[in-house]
Amino acid sequence: MHEQQKTGSVIRLRAIVTGIVLAVSICLLTPFNNIYQQATPLGGGHFPLAPFFIFLLLTILIAITTKLFRSRSPFLSGNELLIIWIEMVIGSGIAYTGLARTLLLNLTAPIHFASVSNQWEKSLHSILPSGITPSDSGAIEMLYTGLPGGRDMNWLEVASAIPWQPWLTPLMLWGCFILLSYCFMLFVINLLSRQWIHNERINFPLLRVPEMLSRSLDDGKLGSFFSNRFLLAGLLLPIGLHFLNGFHFYYPSVPQLPTLILAGPYFPDHGLFSGFQKLKIYIYPAFIGFAFLTSRQISFSFWFFFILGGLLFGILGLLGYTIPASELGITFGPTLARPEETQMIGAYGIFFFFLLWLARAHLMEVTRESLFLVKPSKSRTEWFDVRLSFWGSIFCFGALLFWATWLGMSLTTAFFFLCVAFMIMLVATRIICQGGLAYFTLPAAPMDVLLATGGTKLFSGVNGLICGMAQKALFVDLRESLMPSLLHARKLSHGSSTGLLIFSGLFFTILASLVASILAMMTLYYRYGIRELQMEWASRTTVTVFENVHRLLTAPTETGSWITFFAITGAVIMLILVICYHRFYWWPIHPLGYLTAYSSAMRILWVSFFVGWACNALCMRYGGVSLFKKVQFFFIGLIIGDFLMGGGWAIVGLFTDSGYQVLPD
Repeated sequence: MHEQQKTGSVIRLRAIVTGIVLAVSICLLTPFNNIYQQATPLGGGHFPLAPFFIFLLLTILIAITTKLFRSRSPFLSGNELLIIWIEMVIGSGIAYTGLARTLLLNLTAPIHFASVSNQWEKSLHSILPSGITPSDSGAIEMLYTGLPGGRDMNWLEVASAIPWQPWLTPLMLWGCFILLSYCFMLFVINLLSRQWIHNERINFPLLRVPEMLSRSLDDGKLGSFFSNRFLLAGLLLPIGLHFLNGFHFYYPSVPQLPTLILAGPYFPDHGLFSGFQKLKIYIYPAFIGFAFLTSRQISFSFWFFFILGGLLFGILGLLGYTIPASELGITFGPTLARPEETQMIGAYGIFFFFLLWLARAHLMEVTRESLFLVKPSKSRTEWFDVRLSFWGSIFCFGALLFWATWLGMSLTTAFFFLCVAFMIMLVATRIICQGGLAYFTLPAAPMDVLLATGGTKLFSGVNGLICGMAQKALFVDLRESLMPSLLHARKLSHGSSTGLLIFSGLFFTILASLVASILAMMTLYYRYGIRELQMEWASRTTVTVFENVHRLLTAPTETGSWITFFAITGAVIMLILVICYHRFYWWPIHPLGYLTAYSSAMRILWVSFFVGWACNALCMRYGGVSLFKKVQFFFIGLIIGDFLMGGGWAIVGLFTDSGYQVLPD
């Protein structure tokens, strides 16, 4: 046992290489599966399907082979499987919504969708920096219509027939921006990880199941883990549910159990509950499991603030305040639809400064070490020396400023945009990792914050165009963002003696996944053409970005006074929440809940968090810790069962014209 534990604490090169290979494989398969087949997404969220499905199969396979061959040193330990899993998570995020889903559309939309009616040629083309889009209109057109005879070619023939020359400059240009942003995130996570993991000891609900499987494998108890009667009971529910509904999808005569209930029609158009007219109840067993494993204070706060946010609309209506959506002005947020939702602008800012205040001693110590005012601490457990992270993050941020100003942006706009973008990304990382949110969306985009606080002048000329494109690429849709996965990776490698090897593995995983994802997406587009693929959402949201940029250039509309009021209100509420949370141990509400009140993710997950919180609270009240340790296996079974069925139906979807989706897209 001692030898097994010693082996498990060291990450070997074979694990890093295996993780990179599997991550690249997911990147190459994702566009075909998700877009062409319309099957269950292989990625999706911060606990994606394919990585966990493969991780689960590898865990079982290694346990069986170790038992059969009576090996004391398995080919891969449980800790190594965790590193492989997080490498696959990183790759799956880059392959789809995290980057590649809309990147090529983002680079070509201002050219392809320009018309006489929208007048983009007059407003946008005149300020497009050289090299930011492909120089050949024919290459752009074939991206949307497909190569002549592309459907009759194999994938290698399509890849070789792609007109790569016009793409080299824009891909290199945007590749520099993306890699610099990713490196900045890596350095910042290395800087802050000790504060969040060691000093604050935040919980990581999304890591609980993989860590338990890893520990069971290393301890040789995987068989007893899967034979637990509570876990088996939890497995049966999602397996039965999705077995029945999956067959109904392919054979409509088979009955189904509804997992979506439209509750909106039961609420009146006017009055206190008018804000729930579009209320939906989604049933996702896996998310109920994650909610149970999350801190009760946080899970309660998620659904509590969602309900409170809906009631606010009705309360304002009863008081006679009907605030028009026109008060928003020009917005870039993915779901920002009502002025009341701009409370999050102030709330995110205050929570960010609260995180800095909590980390003030740690950050001061890191700064003194980096400026060589004191000797570095010998007890640090980061991936590598924090001094390198300190100067590396400054270099990357400076290089991003140079990239933006070289393209024509003003230094002021570039500085404030990058600051706000990474500030929101950091807060979102804390929400996702501490809150156990496998699916998360932003209520407002970084540009919305600057438009509400600094006005439209910041985004005049090329400023608005570059910020809009950069934001669409990395900072607006955080369903599969990189930074939370990097924090998860840091937690999984905490205490490992091979931190630098793990960091190198993550970097090369990001690099290889980026190349593979762009290659796979371009090959798919040039074979079938974007017009023939199910790309309505990606095309619509991308075109909307440039429509808003066009409005900023031709008819800028300032935000109304109500936006300032709600932003200040959100800041005040968050300030009260963080003070009470920090000062009063009995305080029942967590500030993270307020930050998700208007996220579209909570519209899907609020019921799951309510059920998970209620079960957790009842379990602890009437059975204590001993009952919790038993019952948690039931909810772990819900998670494993949901993902097993998702993986199974995803495999079926590869051989059919369409696929049954288990998890949200």
